[in-house]
Amino acid sequence: MLGTRLLLVAGCVFLGSSAVRAADPPKKVEGERIKLWNMHAPQGDGTFETAEAWITVHKAEKPNGTAAVICPGGGYGGLVTGGEGHGIATWLNAHGITGVVLEYRLPKGRAFVPLLDAQRAIRTVRSNAKAWGVDPAKVGIIGFSAGGHLASTAGTHFDDGDSKSGDAVEKQSSRPDFLILVYPVITMGEKGHGGSRTNLLGKTPTDERVKQFSNEVQVTAKTPPTFLAHAKDDRAVVPENSKAFYEALLTHKVPAKYLELPSGGHGLNGYKGPMWDAWQTKSLAWLSEIKFVPAAADKK
Repeated sequence: MLGTRLLLVAGCVFLGSSAVRAADPPKKVEGERIKLWNMHAPQGDGTFETAEAWITVHKAEKPNGTAAVICPGGGYGGLVTGGEGHGIATWLNAHGITGVVLEYRLPKGRAFVPLLDAQRAIRTVRSNAKAWGVDPAKVGIIGFSAGGHLASTAGTHFDDGDSKSGDAVEKQSSRPDFLILVYPVITMGEKGHGGSRTNLLGKTPTDERVKQFSNEVQVTAKTPPTFLAHAKDDRAVVPENSKAFYEALLTHKVPAKYLELPSGGHGLNGYKGPMWDAWQTKSLAWLSEIKFVPAAADKK
Protein backbone atom coordinates (compact mmCIF):
# COMPACT_ATOMS: atom_id res chain seq x y z
CA MET A 1 0.00 0.00 0.00
CA LEU A 2 1.39 3.33 -0.99
CA GLY A 3 1.83 6.12 1.53
CA THR A 4 0.97 9.75 1.08
CA ARG A 5 3.25 12.77 1.37
CA LEU A 6 1.71 16.17 2.03
CA LEU A 7 3.28 19.61 1.73
CA LEU A 8 1.43 22.58 3.20
CA VAL A 9 2.25 25.89 1.59
CA ALA A 10 -0.84 27.81 0.62
CA GLY A 11 -2.06 30.29 3.19
CA CYS A 12 0.95 29.77 5.49
CA VAL A 13 3.52 32.31 6.59
CA PHE A 14 7.16 31.28 6.89
CA LEU A 15 7.97 32.09 10.50
CA GLY A 16 11.69 31.42 10.74
CA SER A 17 13.80 28.59 12.06
CA SER A 18 13.22 26.64 15.26
CA ALA A 19 10.94 27.43 18.15
CA VAL A 20 12.13 27.60 21.73
CA ARG A 21 10.30 25.09 23.89
CA ALA A 22 9.88 26.69 27.29
CA ALA A 23 9.34 24.71 30.45
CA ASP A 24 5.71 24.03 31.26
CA PRO A 25 4.21 26.28 33.96
CA PRO A 26 2.80 24.41 36.97
CA LYS A 27 -0.89 23.71 36.64
CA LYS A 28 -3.56 21.41 37.96
CA VAL A 29 -3.91 18.23 35.93
CA GLU A 30 -7.22 16.41 35.72
CA GLY A 31 -7.30 12.66 35.20
CA GLU A 32 -6.46 9.46 37.06
CA ARG A 33 -2.72 9.04 37.78
CA ILE A 34 -1.62 5.42 38.03
CA LYS A 35 1.65 3.72 38.94
CA LEU A 36 3.01 1.29 36.37
CA TRP A 37 5.52 -0.69 38.44
CA ASN A 38 4.58 -0.35 42.13
CA MET A 39 8.14 0.84 42.84
CA HIS A 40 9.74 -2.33 41.41
CA ALA A 41 10.75 -1.16 37.95
CA PRO A 42 12.82 -3.26 35.53
CA GLN A 43 15.98 -1.80 34.00
CA GLY A 44 16.25 -4.16 31.03
CA ASP A 45 19.22 -6.16 32.26
CA GLY A 46 17.45 -8.47 34.68
CA THR A 47 17.72 -6.01 37.57
CA PHE A 48 15.13 -3.74 39.14
CA GLU A 49 15.15 -0.32 40.77
CA THR A 50 13.00 1.32 43.41
CA ALA A 51 11.52 3.86 41.04
CA GLU A 52 8.26 4.58 39.30
CA ALA A 53 6.75 5.45 35.94
CA TRP A 54 3.25 6.90 35.77
CA ILE A 55 0.34 7.24 33.42
CA THR A 56 -2.43 9.82 33.73
CA VAL A 57 -5.65 8.62 32.12
CA HIS A 58 -7.82 11.34 30.58
CA LYS A 59 -11.16 9.82 29.58
CA ALA A 60 -13.27 11.39 26.87
CA GLU A 61 -16.78 12.51 27.76
CA LYS A 62 -18.08 10.57 24.76
CA PRO A 63 -15.46 7.85 24.11
CA ASN A 64 -15.30 6.24 20.67
CA GLY A 65 -13.17 3.29 21.82
CA THR A 66 -9.80 4.55 20.62
CA ALA A 67 -6.99 5.35 23.06
CA ALA A 68 -3.49 6.77 22.67
CA VAL A 69 -0.51 6.62 24.99
CA ILE A 70 1.21 10.03 24.79
CA CYS A 71 5.01 10.30 25.08
CA PRO A 72 6.22 13.85 25.79
CA GLY A 73 9.60 15.01 24.52
CA GLY A 74 12.51 16.45 26.45
CA GLY A 75 15.63 14.96 24.92
CA TYR A 76 15.46 11.93 27.26
CA GLY A 77 16.69 14.35 29.92
CA GLY A 78 13.33 15.78 30.98
CA LEU A 79 9.61 15.61 30.18
CA VAL A 80 7.53 18.36 28.50
CA THR A 81 4.29 17.06 29.98
CA GLY A 82 2.19 20.17 29.32
CA GLY A 83 2.18 21.03 25.62
CA GLU A 84 3.27 17.54 24.58
CA GLY A 85 1.33 15.61 27.22
CA HIS A 86 -1.79 16.74 29.05
CA GLY A 87 -2.57 19.35 26.40
CA ILE A 88 -2.58 16.58 23.79
CA ALA A 89 -4.88 14.48 25.96
CA THR A 90 -7.35 17.37 26.16
CA TRP A 91 -7.31 17.66 22.36
CA LEU A 92 -7.83 13.91 21.95
CA ASN A 93 -10.70 13.91 24.44
CA ALA A 94 -12.50 16.52 22.35
CA HIS A 95 -12.58 13.93 19.56
CA GLY A 96 -13.66 10.97 21.67
CA ILE A 97 -10.18 9.50 22.15
CA THR A 98 -8.89 8.47 25.57
CA GLY A 99 -5.53 10.17 26.19
CA VAL A 100 -2.98 8.43 28.42
CA VAL A 101 -0.01 10.63 29.32
CA LEU A 102 3.13 8.61 30.06
CA GLU A 103 5.69 9.93 32.51
CA TYR A 104 8.46 7.52 31.58
CA ARG A 105 11.65 7.11 33.58
CA LEU A 106 14.64 9.03 32.22
CA PRO A 107 17.22 6.56 30.93
CA LYS A 108 20.59 8.01 32.01
CA GLY A 109 22.24 5.63 29.57
CA ARG A 110 19.97 2.68 30.38
CA ALA A 111 18.59 2.27 26.89
CA PHE A 112 15.70 -0.08 27.61
CA VAL A 113 14.17 1.81 30.55
CA PRO A 114 11.85 4.19 28.61
CA LEU A 115 10.80 1.38 26.24
CA LEU A 116 9.85 -0.88 29.13
CA ASP A 117 7.69 1.93 30.51
CA ALA A 118 6.00 2.54 27.15
CA GLN A 119 5.33 -1.16 26.69
CA ARG A 120 3.89 -1.39 30.19
CA ALA A 121 1.66 1.62 29.50
CA ILE A 122 0.24 0.02 26.35
CA ARG A 123 -0.35 -3.27 28.16
CA THR A 124 -2.01 -1.43 31.06
CA VAL A 125 -4.47 0.30 28.72
CA ARG A 126 -5.40 -3.02 27.13
CA SER A 127 -5.72 -4.69 30.53
CA ASN A 128 -8.17 -1.96 31.62
CA ALA A 129 -9.89 -1.61 28.26
CA LYS A 130 -13.37 -2.58 29.41
CA ALA A 131 -13.32 -0.34 32.47
CA TRP A 132 -11.98 2.62 30.51
CA GLY A 133 -14.31 2.26 27.50
CA VAL A 134 -11.47 1.33 25.16
CA ASP A 135 -11.31 -1.18 22.32
CA PRO A 136 -8.11 -3.21 23.01
CA ALA A 137 -7.54 -3.36 19.24
CA LYS A 138 -7.48 0.46 19.00
CA VAL A 139 -4.63 1.43 21.32
CA GLY A 140 -2.05 3.67 19.62
CA ILE A 141 0.89 5.77 20.71
CA ILE A 142 1.78 9.42 20.03
CA GLY A 143 5.23 10.92 20.55
CA PHE A 144 7.00 14.27 20.23
CA SER A 145 10.74 14.80 19.68
CA ALA A 146 12.55 12.28 21.93
CA GLY A 147 9.08 11.05 22.88
CA GLY A 148 8.65 10.39 19.16
CA HIS A 149 11.74 8.22 19.30
CA LEU A 150 10.19 6.34 22.21
CA ALA A 151 6.89 5.93 20.34
CA SER A 152 8.69 4.70 17.21
CA THR A 153 10.73 2.33 19.39
CA ALA A 154 7.50 0.92 20.82
CA GLY A 155 6.30 0.50 17.23
CA THR A 156 9.39 -1.46 16.17
CA HIS A 157 10.21 -3.37 19.39
CA PHE A 158 7.17 -5.21 20.75
CA ASP A 159 5.88 -8.62 21.75
CA ASP A 160 2.59 -10.49 22.04
CA GLY A 161 2.66 -10.62 25.84
CA ASP A 162 3.33 -13.52 28.18
CA SER A 163 0.27 -15.77 28.32
CA LYS A 164 1.75 -17.67 31.28
CA SER A 165 2.34 -14.59 33.44
CA GLY A 166 0.53 -14.25 36.74
CA ASP A 167 0.33 -10.51 36.05
CA ALA A 168 -2.76 -9.72 33.98
CA VAL A 169 -1.04 -6.67 32.51
CA GLU A 170 1.95 -8.66 31.24
CA LYS A 171 -0.35 -11.02 29.35
CA GLN A 172 -1.26 -8.20 26.98
CA SER A 173 0.48 -7.35 23.70
CA SER A 174 2.77 -4.32 23.72
CA ARG A 175 2.31 -3.62 19.99
CA PRO A 176 0.60 -0.24 19.42
CA ASP A 177 -2.15 -0.27 16.80
CA PHE A 178 -1.01 3.04 15.26
CA LEU A 179 1.76 5.61 15.61
CA ILE A 180 1.57 9.40 15.40
CA LEU A 181 5.07 10.91 15.40
CA VAL A 182 5.48 14.70 15.57
CA TYR A 183 8.98 16.12 14.86
CA PRO A 184 10.38 12.81 16.14
CA VAL A 185 13.91 11.75 16.79
CA ILE A 186 14.19 8.48 14.84
CA THR A 187 17.82 7.62 14.29
CA MET A 188 20.70 7.32 16.74
CA GLY A 189 23.11 7.89 13.85
CA GLU A 190 24.57 11.09 12.40
CA LYS A 191 21.20 12.65 11.54
CA GLY A 192 19.85 12.08 15.03
CA HIS A 193 19.79 14.38 18.05
CA GLY A 194 23.05 14.20 19.94
CA GLY A 195 21.64 15.00 23.36
CA SER A 196 18.91 12.38 23.08
CA ARG A 197 21.43 9.79 21.93
CA THR A 198 23.80 10.45 24.85
CA ASN A 199 20.98 10.41 27.41
CA LEU A 200 19.54 7.19 26.02
CA LEU A 201 22.64 5.20 25.05
CA GLY A 202 25.43 6.78 27.08
CA LYS A 203 28.51 8.62 25.88
CA THR A 204 30.18 5.67 24.09
CA PRO A 205 27.47 3.36 22.74
CA THR A 206 28.45 0.34 20.67
CA ASP A 207 27.61 0.22 16.97
CA GLU A 208 25.21 -2.60 17.75
CA ARG A 209 23.32 -0.52 20.28
CA VAL A 210 23.16 2.48 17.93
CA LYS A 211 21.66 0.26 15.24
CA GLN A 212 19.23 -1.35 17.68
CA PHE A 213 17.73 2.03 18.56
CA SER A 214 17.92 3.58 15.08
CA ASN A 215 14.30 2.84 14.31
CA GLU A 216 14.48 3.53 10.60
CA VAL A 217 16.38 0.23 10.26
CA GLN A 218 14.05 -1.63 12.64
CA VAL A 219 10.88 -1.26 10.56
CA THR A 220 9.21 -4.48 9.41
CA ALA A 221 5.91 -5.37 7.75
CA LYS A 222 4.48 -5.68 11.28
CA THR A 223 5.22 -2.06 12.21
CA PRO A 224 1.89 -0.28 12.86
CA PRO A 225 0.38 2.27 10.45
CA THR A 226 2.13 5.59 11.02
CA PHE A 227 1.45 9.31 10.61
CA LEU A 228 4.47 11.65 10.72
CA ALA A 229 4.68 15.45 10.80
CA HIS A 230 7.88 17.50 10.66
CA ALA A 231 8.78 21.08 9.78
CA LYS A 232 11.26 21.62 6.95
CA ASP A 233 13.09 24.23 9.04
CA ASP A 234 13.55 22.10 12.16
CA ARG A 235 17.22 22.49 13.07
CA ALA A 236 17.11 20.75 16.46
CA VAL A 237 15.81 17.46 15.05
CA VAL A 238 16.24 17.53 11.30
CA PRO A 239 13.34 16.28 9.14
CA GLU A 240 15.56 13.55 7.67
CA ASN A 241 14.53 11.61 10.78
CA SER A 242 10.89 11.46 9.73
CA LYS A 243 11.77 10.97 6.07
CA ALA A 244 13.94 7.93 6.81
CA PHE A 245 11.20 6.28 8.87
CA TYR A 246 8.57 7.09 6.26
CA GLU A 247 10.65 5.61 3.44
CA ALA A 248 11.24 2.45 5.49
CA LEU A 249 7.50 2.12 6.08
CA LEU A 250 6.81 2.37 2.36
CA THR A 251 9.52 -0.20 1.61
CA HIS A 252 7.77 -2.65 3.93
CA LYS A 253 4.33 -1.70 2.60
CA VAL A 254 3.12 -0.33 5.93
CA PRO A 255 0.34 2.29 5.57
CA ALA A 256 1.95 5.67 6.22
CA LYS A 257 1.43 9.39 5.74
CA TYR A 258 4.08 12.09 6.00
CA LEU A 259 3.01 15.69 6.52
CA GLU A 260 5.91 17.98 5.57
CA LEU A 261 5.32 21.39 7.14
CA PRO A 262 6.90 24.48 5.54
CA SER A 263 7.77 26.21 8.83
CA GLY A 264 7.45 26.10 12.58
CA GLY A 265 10.83 24.71 13.63
CA HIS A 266 11.11 22.34 16.54
CA GLY A 267 7.99 22.58 18.67
CA LEU A 268 5.99 24.14 15.82
CA ASN A 269 6.00 27.71 17.11
CA GLY A 270 5.37 26.71 20.70
CA TYR A 271 2.43 24.35 20.11
CA LYS A 272 0.19 26.89 18.41
CA GLY A 273 -0.64 28.45 15.07
CA PRO A 274 -1.29 27.04 11.59
CA MET A 275 1.50 24.44 11.61
CA TRP A 276 0.38 23.00 14.94
CA ASP A 277 -3.25 23.02 13.80
CA ALA A 278 -2.26 21.31 10.54
CA TRP A 279 -0.80 18.14 12.04
CA GLN A 280 -3.74 17.80 14.42
CA THR A 281 -6.33 18.20 11.68
CA LYS A 282 -4.50 15.90 9.24
CA SER A 283 -3.77 13.20 11.82
CA LEU A 284 -7.43 13.05 12.82
CA ALA A 285 -8.43 12.72 9.17
CA TRP A 286 -5.85 9.94 8.79
CA LEU A 287 -7.20 8.10 11.85
CA SER A 288 -10.60 8.27 10.22
CA GLU A 289 -9.20 6.91 6.94
CA ILE A 290 -7.72 3.88 8.70
CA LYS A 291 -10.96 3.33 10.68
CA PHE A 292 -9.73 4.19 14.17
CA VAL A 293 -12.14 7.08 14.70
CA PRO A 294 -15.51 7.92 13.14
CA ALA A 295 -15.52 10.19 10.11
CA ALA A 296 -17.12 12.97 12.17
CA ALA A 297 -13.87 13.30 14.14
CA ASP A 298 -12.23 14.79 11.06
CA LYS A 299 -13.69 18.14 12.05
CA LYS A 300 -11.40 20.13 14.33
